[in-house]
Amino acid sequence: MSNRPRSGVSRRDVLKASGTAATLGLAGCVGGSGGSTELSVAYMPIYPDMQHFVMEGEGYYDAIDADVSTDQFSDGPSIIQAYATGDYDVALFGIVPAMIVIDKTGFAKVTAANIQNAMQILTRDEFAPMFEQHGADAFGRWEEQEGEKFTFGTFPPGSVPDILLRYWLEQELGLDPKSDVNIESLGGAGPVRQALAAGKIDGTSIMEPVPTLATEKGMGYSPIAWAGDFMPGQPAAVTMMHDDLRTDRPDVAKSFIEQHIRATEFTESDPDTAAKHASNAIGPDVLSVKTARKAMKSPASDFISNPHSIESGTEIFAAYANRLGKTETELSIDSIFDYSLYDDVAE
Repeated sequence: MSNRPRSGVSRRDVLKASGTAATLGLAGCVGGSGGSTELSVAYMPIYPDMQHFVMEGEGYYDAIDADVSTDQFSDGPSIIQAYATGDYDVALFGIVPAMIVIDKTGFAKVTAANIQNAMQILTRDEFAPMFEQHGADAFGRWEEQEGEKFTFGTFPPGSVPDILLRYWLEQELGLDPKSDVNIESLGGAGPVRQALAAGKIDGTSIMEPVPTLATEKGMGYSPIAWAGDFMPGQPAAVTMMHDDLRTDRPDVAKSFIEQHIRATEFTESDPDTAAKHASNAIGPDVLSVKTARKAMKSPASDFISNPHSIESGTEIFAAYANRLGKTETELSIDSIFDYSLYDDVAE
């Protein structure tokens, strides 16, 4: 990731040829300003990566003095694999995958947050009044009534939704996630959405736009808890940068942060257009503009850039990530974050 000139096949082309990068139609070059350096960006087509959708849709990448290329990945593990081999300068994805890269390589840090308080706990509509009346005891009552334990279906163990769910059950309700409920790994947002539509699970921990879709489609699920109420500053998607970018090309790194902040502000001031960008990037067949706009009104659509805002929640996630075996060590805040770029830009 140095400022050295490149010739022949680009690393992005190599990744495509080897099948490492999951470039699903939207990946490719974004016209930069023709600068002498390259800036490679990996991202996931998920709602919490809103800043990337706006930066691409509004042409903010053009303001960065670099030749910017972006590649879309289908999941966090794919980005981890590519990023860990030094193939990208910037990655926009979940805080836990970011921790895994930091733990395994030591050559990257989180420089901005994309969103905070992004998770909601959804349950079947018939369970919601039971929970409102009985709290944690509602899960035992459900088991007595249904003859089987309440089943949550969410992302794989150690993911952001999974850790958030386990924290809520343990710390807020005093329950044992291993014995008081069932937690099934469903893969990602698509499988969770399908399970909700088919009524195959009793609840989930999930980010927007799935809660909005569940309500809009009348799937029979409603939110009973929001991360902002029990873990203020809950981390979700973040922006991570390679050390070579942060230390060798700080002007380019700061320029990216400037455009990231600009995109966050744009999302707040013009949610209609931001929703269109999100729909275009994720795919209108998956996320319509109408649904994307409705999801903007959710408390879980708390888009930010300031990495300081998610510090306390990240400490919790770091402890859980280590306990669940996702990292070899329990990462400290200093090892995860580099606040200097954001602080310099935001002054």
